[in-house]
Amino acid sequence: MQCNSRLAQLVDLSPSAAEFRASVWAGLGQPRKTLQAKFFYDAEGSRLFEEICATPEYYPTRTERKLLADITPEISALVGPRRAVLEFGSGSGIKTRTLLSGLDSPVAYVPVEISRAALIGAVSELAPDYPAIHIVPVCADYTKPFALPDVGDAEGWLGFFPGSTIGNFTPPQASQFLAQVRRMLGSGSRMIVGVDLRKDKAVLDAAYNDAAGVTAAFNLNLLARINRELEGDFDLDQFAHRAFYDEEQGRIEMHLVSQQDQTVTVSGRQFAFAAGETIHTENSYKYDIERFRSLAVSTGWSHRSVWTDSDRLFSVHLLVCE
Repeated sequence: MQCNSRLAQLVDLSPSAAEFRASVWAGLGQPRKTLQAKFFYDAEGSRLFEEICATPEYYPTRTERKLLADITPEISALVGPRRAVLEFGSGSGIKTRTLLSGLDSPVAYVPVEISRAALIGAVSELAPDYPAIHIVPVCADYTKPFALPDVGDAEGWLGFFPGSTIGNFTPPQASQFLAQVRRMLGSGSRMIVGVDLRKDKAVLDAAYNDAAGVTAAFNLNLLARINRELEGDFDLDQFAHRAFYDEEQGRIEMHLVSQQDQTVTVSGRQFAFAAGETIHTENSYKYDIERFRSLAVSTGWSHRSVWTDSDRLFSVHLLVCE
């Protein structure tokens, strides 16, 4: 990565191959097989996710981007000047530009992303456009605690967690994450969280089953990554994408369905699949505003403000650590 006076060297805390292997072995060894969604995001997975965000069925990205553009002046007034922005799961950085451009004199930006390739690409494009901001990229699993980098003379931290990624956690996991972030950012910090709202089941099912099959390719790429990095022998033609909204749980579930009885090897260990058996790869919980407000307050944050689009598809919340 090219460095200049405002772009620091990459801080690399990304999961090791051994951690990836241990997670896959543990997940596939359960009676109900699972894989951790955080491992979707290698270079190809990150590319496919950006394609998902552009599909006509996937409303969250375009809805949140427009909402952020409308409300960033108000957010700026509420959070104050000279903040250090820490973004969890920074991705391509498109929403980041809206926030950084609208804040009052931000002094630093710390993107935290598990995909090294996506992080380097996004930061390399972002840095030349924000020469006054000290940028410190961190490649890490943000669900685990990590040391905050030195960002100089800031007036406090502003956490940024867009994209409704909070929905990938179960509610207890979301509580744990928000409490962890509050401890990490400390007194006087602020947190912006994008939260997808409950809505018609047909809209949700379509968003995760796009007609072009991009979400299916994204889901299957997790098996392809295991093949590439862990000496796996998954036959991708023998697994199919399935996503559906569980109204009782209030969540989208994504699965990969075995199309036949088969045995798969990963790093020398074998795993048997029955026809129709699934690997549960991701959840995406949908909230109503009061439910998320209560969850955030239960973790020690004060709930300062919430904004929604005119169709009430999506919400953005501002939390405060007193």
